[in-house]
Amino acid sequence: MSEPGDEIERTRRAELVLALRSRGVRHLRTLAAIETIPRSLFAPSRLAEHAYADRALPIACGQTMERPSEIATAIDALAVGELDTVLEIGAGSGYATAVLARISRRMATVERWRTLAENAERRVRGLGNADHVTFVVGDGLEGFGEQAPYERIFVSAAVEAPPSALLNQLKPGGVMVLPIGPASGQRLTRIAKGRDGSIEETTVGSVRLPAAVEGVAAAL
Repeated sequence: MSEPGDEIERTRRAELVLALRSRGVRHLRTLAAIETIPRSLFAPSRLAEHAYADRALPIACGQTMERPSEIATAIDALAVGELDTVLEIGAGSGYATAVLARISRRMATVERWRTLAENAERRVRGLGNADHVTFVVGDGLEGFGEQAPYERIFVSAAVEAPPSALLNQLKPGGVMVLPIGPASGQRLTRIAKGRDGSIEETTVGSVRLPAAVEGVAAAL
């Protein structure tokens, strides 16, 4: 028998999926994964009631948990296949990590803040079925060469231009989604890498995400 709180949680996830579909998120695997992940688990306990609102939430280390619509739009643009390997840059709260883990064959996530990496790993592994996920504390702009190349790369922090290290770790035929530009005019961009190494950029939408920072955080 389910608890009343469980039923409320399921209802909120179902409502989120409906809202995301109305915003144009279309891949069924993305939506199905989102419907199974309790977003409130990844939000600070004091803000759990706002977990399903389409707003960014502050988390540890001065970082933020992105709006669900931003995460869903980015992951939808990746179009992750069940046999794909994925690299995520910026684990943050771990919510996007959990969604990507549900729809990929293998993935690695790189986070510059040790506290965030450890908390994200605890939450994601707590949901189960995460043995194929590698958590790395490191400089996300350098990627994670040990498991490269990747069919899909998701970058959750804004850059001025696609980092060369990440482009090099993207498999020919692969896709990278990342925010490009200053805070006043960021474009969520889909980069498709051709079999011949050519690059094609498409704007998916506008976002407002923190800027990427080089290196590993000295504290926390």
